[in-house]
Amino acid sequence: MGEFRTDLWSHPALASAVTVEDWGQVFRTYRKLTGLSQTRLGELVGLVQPDVSDIERGRRRVTSHEVRQRITVGLEIPPSLHTPPEHPDTAPVPALSFAGPGPDEDLLARVTSVVDTTHRVDAPTLDWLDRLLAEHRRAEDVIGSRPLVEVMRRQLHTVVDLYAAARGPLADRVVRLASEHAQFLAWMAQDQGQTAAALAWYDRSHEWALEAGDANMAATTLSMKAHMAWSGGRGTRCVRLAEAARWSAPGTSLGVQGMAAQMTARGHALNGDADDAERRLDDAQILIGRAAEHPEDEPPWMYFYGETWFTLQRGMAALHLRNWQTAITHLTTGLNALPDDYRRDRTWYRSCLAHALAGAGEAPQSLAVATTTVPDASAVGRPHSWNELHTTAAVLLRRGAREGHQLVAALREHD
Repeated sequence: MGEFRTDLWSHPALASAVTVEDWGQVFRTYRKLTGLSQTRLGELVGLVQPDVSDIERGRRRVTSHEVRQRITVGLEIPPSLHTPPEHPDTAPVPALSFAGPGPDEDLLARVTSVVDTTHRVDAPTLDWLDRLLAEHRRAEDVIGSRPLVEVMRRQLHTVVDLYAAARGPLADRVVRLASEHAQFLAWMAQDQGQTAAALAWYDRSHEWALEAGDANMAATTLSMKAHMAWSGGRGTRCVRLAEAARWSAPGTSLGVQGMAAQMTARGHALNGDADDAERRLDDAQILIGRAAEHPEDEPPWMYFYGETWFTLQRGMAALHLRNWQTAITHLTTGLNALPDDYRRDRTWYRSCLAHALAGAGEAPQSLAVATTTVPDASAVGRPHSWNELHTTAAVLLRRGAREGHQLVAALREHD
């Protein structure tokens, strides 16, 4: 029995349940795979049958370290599944934990049967895929886009395969879900500087959003294409795409409208049009304030949107307009309020802050911010944050500051 149970822990559903400490799922899956009764399983882990039943049904949570220990010992759970690694910093994704994105065994079987056969897709399958996409979005904030691209390609393939089995309103949900996956893939391609791939994915996402009648996603894809134009230094194209996002998709949420307004402002700022930039930023701020009153009306991909994010965008506009002190104030305020788990975004805005400090002639402060940003820029901020730090070094060198040479040396160490 011991050898059988050891092999048992290679089962993905069982291993996943232990990893996220879903003990009810551990008990259900373990009993299904072994044929044990609740009474017999309780004998193995030192619990009476009613307690086993309550844990399986979610009526009781396992919060005691002592009970966890009895479960891991009684079921002979391999230490690799429940013991933290000795050197977590060397793990591919350090300190990252998901809130149970894996499906339970019945749902896993349902997803598989729908993809592999002509069985009709159902709402729980799509609910799970929605949750999984949300988890991946938040993971990307921490680890960057590179580790997730292939995962998301495969997930989109699964979603597309579901379409043939979907009927009625569920078919629209599948198309909407495909649109969201394509938009996320476009963003990740954009994050890695793959312009052609990003544009292709945004176009596909926009088409699917229109097919599904999803005005919020249709407008978002146009705003993100405006962001790409801004990244490429094309201010006029940025303005036109952002304005298209505002008027071409009626019925969008206030937050989505605010995103489009601030993208218009950034395009104007890139062109040096300070008055137009300020007007659109004021429009965006009003929309953001109204959106904050009803966050439940915003689509799930707008989870990051709020006053903190907008403050950082004001800093970016000021940076383009060379209003160095204003940029420093907004970027510093926004960074102080930005949660630590937005690792990629913190890296980007810190590199922009270093640029603003260099522009303002505050070379020592610029170097201090830049050098602490270099490791993360190398790990999760290529090419955008990395390039911004090189721009900062160029500004310092043009001003004759020795800190420019020090920053160049720091960049070379991580190149």
